[in-house]
Amino acid sequence: MTQTPAPPPSTLRPFPERLKNSGFLNQLGPGLITGAADDDPSGIATYSQAGAQFGFHLLWTLLLTFPLMVAIQMVSALIGRVTGSGLAKNMGEIFPGWLVSVLVGLLFFANTINIGADLAAMGEAANLVSGLSSHAFTIGFALLSLGLQFFIPYRKYARLLTVLTFSLFAYVALLFMLKLDWPAIGAGLIGLHPNLTDGAATTIVAIFGTTISPYLFFWQSAQEVEEVDQKAELHPLTQRPNEAPAAISRIRIDTISGMLASNLIALAIMIATGATLHQTGVTQIDTAAQAAKALEPVAGHFAFALFSLGIIGTGLLAVPVLAGSAGYAIAESRGWKSGLDHMPWKARGFYAVIGASVLLGVGIDYSPIDPIKALYWSAVLNGVIAVPMMAAMMIVAGHKKKMGNFRVGFVLGGLGWLSTAVMAAAAITMIIVMLT
Repeated sequence: MTQTPAPPPSTLRPFPERLKNSGFLNQLGPGLITGAADDDPSGIATYSQAGAQFGFHLLWTLLLTFPLMVAIQMVSALIGRVTGSGLAKNMGEIFPGWLVSVLVGLLFFANTINIGADLAAMGEAANLVSGLSSHAFTIGFALLSLGLQFFIPYRKYARLLTVLTFSLFAYVALLFMLKLDWPAIGAGLIGLHPNLTDGAATTIVAIFGTTISPYLFFWQSAQEVEEVDQKAELHPLTQRPNEAPAAISRIRIDTISGMLASNLIALAIMIATGATLHQTGVTQIDTAAQAAKALEPVAGHFAFALFSLGIIGTGLLAVPVLAGSAGYAIAESRGWKSGLDHMPWKARGFYAVIGASVLLGVGIDYSPIDPIKALYWSAVLNGVIAVPMMAAMMIVAGHKKKMGNFRVGFVLGGLGWLSTAVMAAAAITMIIVMLT
């Protein structure tokens, strides 16, 4: 009886090793970090409030924002990679100085409000678990964030902080544990919702504002510039067009991956809160404790801890992006040295802006405004000021002198201008509905 020979050892490597060596992970960078920072405490609060107040009726907003945010973030990344300069510097070379100063001033104002709301929410989240002073935690998180930004290059700890944001996948887990009304979810995804009220109009602007935020434009563009500055083999594409195929492919994969992850989490948060809080009659979220209750079906007594971990993790990830984007914008517009890889004494003006935005933001914690409400209204503010920022950015992206042969084409340019038009329409509609 002949013996069947043993099959040859498999040459297939384990999946994690194959994925690592496939080159896909090497394509991920600024876009992935930007996407992770997009689901910051402001985003969590806004999506939670939308789900609690309107159930599944506003799910369509996230299907609409995905291609738009991919387009606008790709445009911002391309501007940085093509020109070797950030958004503010490019704007300053095209627009009048006073206009750039106004845009940069609006960004600094909005980011400071957002930083303050994020830090206050982080303090309240820590208070939920420990019972200790939320104000003390807020100051502690502000100092921790500043210390990390001042003395450690952001990308060295950003990927570690991203691990903390994995707690947000608890909202995804909820979708497999709850009995969901799929027909209602489907209706919400295609936009079959009731008449537009002033509350719905404001929430739509908040969703757009927290998903397509001005600070993300400046941040991703600046990070592309730093990629070029730090790697001797990379150059602005206007100088080395032969680098374009690999660079543009990497930006496309990186940006789509980051924005897809961001939007899937946002969709899960809205569905989860719609299926829990809204269904039990909780339609207004005023505190972190109310928002955390959405996680009770999956986390039980640990709901507060899981929610707090998500708020703190995303906050530590997002605050440097918020402060850094303001620093980049102001430093670039003034011709100062900028970059989180520089030590503070080598880029004093840049770090002074970062320190001022964080410290001014801490003051919001001592205002009578509830942190969760502050997060929501900071998203509304971002939705309004994003419109002129996006219009200015699209003009830069189509500028022959700045972008050369890499001006945005019909598809990407069309989607970018469509994003701008949608944001403008949402903001105008909100104002009209609120006034009538």
